[in-house]
Amino acid sequence: MPFVLDNSVVTGWYVADQASDYTRAVALRLTQDRALVPALWQLELANVLKTVCTRGKLSQQQGREILDALAELPIDIDSGPAPGQRQLFELAMRYQLSSYDAAYLELAMRHGLPIATQDAALRAAAQLAGLAIV
Repeated sequence: MPFVLDNSVVTGWYVADQASDYTRAVALRLTQDRALVPALWQLELANVLKTVCTRGKLSQQQGREILDALAELPIDIDSGPAPGQRQLFELAMRYQLSSYDAAYLELAMRHGLPIATQDAALRAAAQLAGLAIV
């Protein structure tokens, strides 16, 4: 079954101090499944990679290679109608999330999909919303 993939998991694939058995298990799941991400994932991913490279944890070339590798994975960027600002605000307030995390929650809710996340607040919000956790 497809699932919504939070950037906190993806970060664990290339930042050693973010890696865990959980991030490895989700990566393995992608060998037989597909993931769905909100459009903001691209911005969030680019920013995290830029920050990691700026801090000297990865080289700029390694950042490029990671982006190339991620482009080959079965990760689909949501092309449906984006949630409105009001909807994201309401979800963020109801579940005490950032608006960015609310976008992942909204996507999972809209499609009725489980969510893969290492973020404690997003995990708790998903469970409160009745969503499964990968």
